[in-house]
Amino acid sequence: MISDPDRPVAGSSPRSLARQRSVHDIFGSGIVADVILWRRKDVTIGILVGALASWVVFEAAGYTLLSLVSNVLLLLICVLFAWAKAAGILNRPPPPIPEMHLSEEMTHEAAVFVRFHMNMVLSAFNDIVQGKDSKLFYTIALWLWLISFVGGSTDILTLGYTSVVVMLTVPALYEKHEDGLDRLTKFACKEVQMYERIYSECLGKYFTKAKKWALEKKKLLTDV
Repeated sequence: MISDPDRPVAGSSPRSLARQRSVHDIFGSGIVADVILWRRKDVTIGILVGALASWVVFEAAGYTLLSLVSNVLLLLICVLFAWAKAAGILNRPPPPIPEMHLSEEMTHEAAVFVRFHMNMVLSAFNDIVQGKDSKLFYTIALWLWLISFVGGSTDILTLGYTSVVVMLTVPALYEKHEDGLDRLTKFACKEVQMYERIYSECLGKYFTKAKKWALEKKKLLTDV
């Protein structure tokens, strides 16, 4: 028997019929998708714990980024310096620190990366200020307004921590309850479309009546 590729398979879920790409594919099917969807739980938990620790250090303990980095670097160089001196006196090997330097190739790749993305930003900016892309203008304006609104309601640290938590929990929960959420979303969309249609019909009727009343009023005034 020759199977029909367009015929739905028995027992297939609405999700598989409506969308062929999975959540894992949408996030790139790589390491990032594995981390976001808890396929690598140790990495995901490590990121959440690190984000929580950062929030506690900066928000609860009152550290600033500059003071924390300075204290960590001070502690690090003191330990390494004391280790190197003690190793020379006790005839022990020095700290196993590799020689660190930036190669010309790495610098060139970073410069090309920055240049490419800066040119994209400048090109989009030119399209907006010259009125060439209205859709891009409204999109950027909406995002800037949202950032301004959120930034006025909370600080950057809490926003960053909340964003990390949302990114590492919402997609995983959606993947787990995908079929049920898709059905609810489809039902909600149908309800919204129904009320929108009713609203449009009512508005059209009232507009027609108002227009008719205005014409009759204008006619009466003209006759007088």
